[in-house]
Amino acid sequence: MRIGELAERAGTTTRTLRYYEQVGLLPARRSGNGYRAYGEDDLRLLRQIRMLQDFGFGLEETRPFVECLQAGHPEGDSCPASLEVYRRKLAELDECITRLQEVRVQVGAQFARAQAARDELASGGAGEQPQCELAIEWEET
Repeated sequence: MRIGELAERAGTTTRTLRYYEQVGLLPARRSGNGYRAYGEDDLRLLRQIRMLQDFGFGLEETRPFVECLQAGHPEGDSCPASLEVYRRKLAELDECITRLQEVRVQVGAQFARAQAARDELASGGAGEQPQCELAIEWEET
Protein backbone atom coordinates (compact mmCIF):
# COMPACT_ATOMS: atom_id res chain seq x y z
CA MET A 1 0.00 0.00 0.00
CA ARG A 2 1.09 3.57 -0.52
CA ILE A 3 1.70 6.19 2.15
CA GLY A 4 -1.72 7.84 1.89
CA GLU A 5 -3.57 4.57 2.37
CA LEU A 6 -1.34 3.56 5.29
CA ALA A 7 -1.87 6.93 6.95
CA GLU A 8 -5.63 6.63 6.55
CA ARG A 9 -5.75 3.07 7.88
CA ALA A 10 -3.50 3.95 10.81
CA GLY A 11 -5.47 7.10 11.65
CA THR A 12 -2.54 9.44 11.19
CA THR A 13 -1.04 11.73 8.56
CA THR A 14 1.49 11.19 5.82
CA ARG A 15 3.65 13.83 7.48
CA THR A 16 3.74 11.73 10.66
CA LEU A 17 4.69 8.64 8.67
CA ARG A 18 7.53 10.50 6.98
CA TYR A 19 8.74 11.62 10.39
CA TYR A 20 8.63 8.06 11.73
CA GLU A 21 10.63 7.01 8.69
CA GLN A 22 13.15 9.79 9.33
CA VAL A 23 13.71 8.73 12.98
CA GLY A 24 13.96 5.06 12.04
CA LEU A 25 10.69 3.74 13.43
CA LEU A 26 9.12 2.94 10.07
CA PRO A 27 11.14 1.17 7.39
CA ALA A 28 11.67 3.09 4.16
CA ARG A 29 10.95 0.71 1.29
CA ARG A 30 10.39 1.91 -2.24
CA SER A 31 8.55 0.25 -5.07
CA GLY A 32 9.94 0.07 -8.60
CA ASN A 33 8.42 3.45 -9.47
CA GLY A 34 10.01 5.14 -6.42
CA TYR A 35 6.85 5.36 -4.31
CA ARG A 36 6.97 4.35 -0.68
CA ALA A 37 5.54 0.87 -0.26
CA TYR A 38 4.07 -0.49 2.97
CA GLY A 39 2.51 -3.73 4.13
CA GLU A 40 0.32 -5.03 6.92
CA ASP A 41 3.38 -5.37 9.19
CA ASP A 42 3.93 -1.63 8.92
CA LEU A 43 0.32 -1.07 9.94
CA ARG A 44 0.94 -3.26 13.01
CA LEU A 45 3.98 -1.12 13.88
CA LEU A 46 1.95 2.04 13.64
CA ARG A 47 -0.89 0.63 15.73
CA GLN A 48 1.66 -0.36 18.40
CA ILE A 49 3.16 3.15 18.39
CA ARG A 50 -0.27 4.76 18.54
CA MET A 51 -1.46 2.59 21.42
CA LEU A 52 1.66 3.31 23.46
CA GLN A 53 1.43 7.03 22.78
CA ASP A 54 -2.22 6.95 23.87
CA PHE A 55 -0.93 5.48 27.16
CA GLY A 56 1.49 8.41 27.53
CA PHE A 57 4.67 6.81 26.20
CA GLY A 58 7.06 9.12 24.40
CA LEU A 59 7.93 8.33 20.81
CA GLU A 60 11.42 7.14 21.69
CA GLU A 61 9.96 4.84 24.36
CA THR A 62 8.07 3.00 21.59
CA ARG A 63 11.29 2.00 19.81
CA PRO A 64 11.87 -1.30 21.71
CA PHE A 65 8.31 -2.39 20.91
CA VAL A 66 8.76 -1.56 17.22
CA GLU A 67 12.10 -3.37 17.13
CA CYS A 68 10.51 -6.39 18.79
CA LEU A 69 7.82 -6.53 16.09
CA GLN A 70 10.40 -6.01 13.36
CA ALA A 71 12.39 -8.95 14.78
CA GLY A 72 9.40 -11.17 14.01
CA HIS A 73 7.83 -11.47 17.44
CA PRO A 74 4.03 -11.75 17.46
CA GLU A 75 3.67 -8.91 19.97
CA GLY A 76 5.75 -5.79 20.48
CA ASP A 77 5.93 -6.33 24.21
CA SER A 78 7.32 -9.87 24.19
CA CYS A 79 10.98 -8.77 24.25
CA PRO A 80 13.06 -7.94 27.34
CA ALA A 81 13.69 -4.34 26.23
CA SER A 82 9.95 -3.72 25.90
CA LEU A 83 9.32 -5.16 29.35
CA GLU A 84 11.95 -2.82 30.78
CA VAL A 85 10.16 0.16 29.22
CA TYR A 86 6.94 -1.05 30.86
CA ARG A 87 8.75 -1.28 34.23
CA ARG A 88 10.09 2.27 33.92
CA LYS A 89 6.70 3.63 32.85
CA LEU A 90 4.94 1.91 35.76
CA ALA A 91 7.46 3.40 38.20
CA GLU A 92 6.92 6.83 36.63
CA LEU A 93 3.14 6.45 36.89
CA ASP A 94 3.39 5.32 40.51
CA GLU A 95 5.46 8.40 41.29
CA CYS A 96 2.89 10.65 39.59
CA ILE A 97 0.02 8.99 41.45
CA THR A 98 1.80 9.45 44.79
CA ARG A 99 2.43 13.13 44.03
CA LEU A 100 -1.16 13.67 42.94
CA GLN A 101 -2.43 12.05 46.15
CA GLU A 102 -0.22 14.39 48.19
CA VAL A 103 -1.50 17.42 46.29
CA ARG A 104 -5.09 16.23 46.71
CA VAL A 105 -4.63 16.06 50.49
CA GLN A 106 -3.21 19.61 50.50
CA VAL A 107 -6.00 20.98 48.32
CA GLY A 108 -8.59 19.20 50.47
CA ALA A 109 -7.14 20.81 53.61
CA GLN A 110 -7.17 24.24 51.97
CA PHE A 111 -10.76 23.73 50.88
CA ALA A 112 -11.84 22.67 54.38
CA ARG A 113 -10.11 25.71 55.90
CA ALA A 114 -11.67 28.07 53.36
CA GLN A 115 -15.12 26.52 53.79
CA ALA A 116 -14.90 26.81 57.59
CA ALA A 117 -13.87 30.47 57.34
CA ARG A 118 -16.75 31.16 54.94
CA ASP A 119 -19.23 29.39 57.19
CA GLU A 120 -18.02 31.39 60.19
CA LEU A 121 -18.53 34.66 58.31
CA ALA A 122 -21.96 33.58 57.09
CA SER A 123 -23.05 32.75 60.64
CA GLY A 124 -21.99 36.18 61.87
CA GLY A 125 -18.95 34.98 63.76
CA ALA A 126 -17.18 37.66 65.74
CA GLY A 127 -13.70 36.73 64.60
CA GLU A 128 -11.28 38.69 62.48
CA GLN A 129 -11.71 38.99 58.76
CA PRO A 130 -10.00 36.00 57.10
CA GLN A 131 -6.65 36.59 55.48
CA CYS A 132 -6.57 35.84 51.78
CA GLU A 133 -3.48 34.00 50.52
CA LEU A 134 -3.45 36.28 47.50
CA ALA A 135 -2.94 39.34 49.72
CA ILE A 136 -6.20 40.96 48.61
CA GLU A 137 -7.53 43.25 51.32
CA TRP A 138 -11.10 42.70 52.42
CA GLU A 139 -13.29 45.77 52.10
CA GLU A 140 -15.61 46.67 54.97
CA THR A 141 -19.22 46.91 53.79
